[in-house]
Amino acid sequence: MKNKLTLLFAALILIIVSCKDKTQNIVDITLSPEAGTTYKAGDAVTVKLNTAIKPDSVVYAIDSVRMVSQKDASPVTFKTDTMPLGSRLITARLYQGGSARDISTNVVILAAKAPEEYTYVVEKKFPHDTSSYTEGLLYQDGYLYESTGEGVGNVGHSRLLKVDLATGKAIQQAKIDPTKFGEGSAIIGDKILMLTYKQPETAYVFDKNTFKLLKTFTNNVGVEGWGMTFDGKKLYFDDSTNRIWFLNKDTYAQTGFVDVYDNKGPINMINELEYVDGNLYSNVYTTDTILMINPKTGAVLRRINMKNLWPDKDRPANFDYTNNVLNGIAWDEKGKRMFVTGKKWPYLYQVKFVKK
Repeated sequence: MKNKLTLLFAALILIIVSCKDKTQNIVDITLSPEAGTTYKAGDAVTVKLNTAIKPDSVVYAIDSVRMVSQKDASPVTFKTDTMPLGSRLITARLYQGGSARDISTNVVILAAKAPEEYTYVVEKKFPHDTSSYTEGLLYQDGYLYESTGEGVGNVGHSRLLKVDLATGKAIQQAKIDPTKFGEGSAIIGDKILMLTYKQPETAYVFDKNTFKLLKTFTNNVGVEGWGMTFDGKKLYFDDSTNRIWFLNKDTYAQTGFVDVYDNKGPINMINELEYVDGNLYSNVYTTDTILMINPKTGAVLRRINMKNLWPDKDRPANFDYTNNVLNGIAWDEKGKRMFVTGKKWPYLYQVKFVKK
């Protein structure tokens, strides 16, 4: 009996030691660089698996996409010049003795350089309806198309408008459900898509010529509904964060995204969007800043300071600086004119962006 107990005790010790060794092996496996390490786009990222285990093979993946497979734990180097900006998950899957273990880290890819600093020149000024809480602004065929907000609790205020540029007066309009808060819009062929604010929410599809409501659908993409634009092939849509989503122009389903970064970090609260000659222009909500963004990488290429576009000295004493902020960018593709305005502003400005 004593011998049996001794053997049992020895077996338990072996099991404990074995488990300890396995735990120690797992704990001892790390992946460098340290999580959260930042790189500029174009930098090389060298990834090293730190372990005493001799693997049978190691497979490396970035954002779950397999990149490299090798027979040992030697370092591997990845290029970042074509990677989208933002956090990239790096995973090493270690195969050894018939088992596999995943070890992960992440790096943050920033824009390669600081944005170019721009300002503006006012070329012309037009009247703008001060009841319009501007969310989306478009220009096509000689008219402005404007989607407005402040619908909740204010019956009929959120509207889609067709506006005469010279007078600032709406010549056609469609009202949306008064319980909805209207947001950004985009022209897609003979249709206009209009978002609403909170998610999930109703989005509207109107006939561009008659403003007849063609359909509604539930928009589940992103955190909220903010700005939108169309490049002729796909829709771009933002949601209060630094993310710009890609949507299918026919189904409005998500097809991808980029995250907006400059050389220092993410730029949140990007809002009204406009597609101009291969780049995106966006208001940064509550600021006097417009960004020019590379839609393929999310890099901020230019930062345009719009301060004093509507000078403070000309604003009424009771002006609501918190809500009635700069918002609204429209591009006249044929005339090569840029229009900007703000929420409930009395003017719409034709401007030219110039380098400082």
